[in-house]
Amino acid sequence: MPRSVNAVAAKARRKKILKAAKGYYGARSKVFTVAKNAVEKALQYAYIGRKRKKRDFRSLWIQRINAGAREHGISYSQLMGKLSDKKIDLNRKVLADLALNHPEAFKAIIEKVK
Repeated sequence: MPRSVNAVAAKARRKKILKAAKGYYGARSKVFTVAKNAVEKALQYAYIGRKRKKRDFRSLWIQRINAGAREHGISYSQLMGKLSDKKIDLNRKVLADLALNHPEAFKAIIEKVK
């Protein structure tokens, strides 16, 4: 009985990894075993990055709201506390956009909570 090999699937598997490693430096894009490690690590970084992105944007929004609020003589924490007391439900993304792109609307919100 002839020896059975799985060359077609094995080659496809290796080709998939090497294609994902395209553009990497040196052996990381040429040698399968090195490329496999590099691609695995890159996928880990990508997964972590998707989680970090949410944190980073929230942090940016808070900084923008704080900067906009301090121009009108109120701190970020005071503003957020007063917004919740007045039952004004605007999330940080919207508030940051207003502070940056529509300062007159942001000022109106601050006047409403003062």
